[in-house]
Amino acid sequence: MPHVPPPVVALAAGTAQHLLAGDRRPGPLRAAVAAAVAAGSAYLLVGSTQRFASHHTTVDPLRPARASALVTDGPNRITRNPMYLGMAGLLASHAVARGGPVLALPVAAFVAIIDRVQVRPEEAALRGQFGAEYDAYCRTVRRWL
Repeated sequence: MPHVPPPVVALAAGTAQHLLAGDRRPGPLRAAVAAAVAAGSAYLLVGSTQRFASHHTTVDPLRPARASALVTDGPNRITRNPMYLGMAGLLASHAVARGGPVLALPVAAFVAIIDRVQVRPEEAALRGQFGAEYDAYCRTVRRWL
């Protein structure tokens, strides 16, 4: 399993965006779109965290084998990785707000890194822990969207 928590990877991507953005400020339309993307992304993060808490299972991304329940409700009905998608969405929101296509590069890098370094090992751990129940979940809910 990876040793860098996903929020740290997201923070690094956000820092890269900030450095690449320079002094760009959003106009009213970009600000509104960015706010809508940020609100949806925050829902994914907070809603999923709340569902994990209600199921009394861990949200620790570095120790997925400690999961005591397979969470398939709330935001997990639409994506198997709502917390990571929420982080990516917040980065996308920042890219929209600050403008410039180069700001999408840190978003893409975050998704690629998390998908390969975090999500796939988590999936293997969850498959080992929950077996056929996890396989059935994977057949009905996509990894990202």
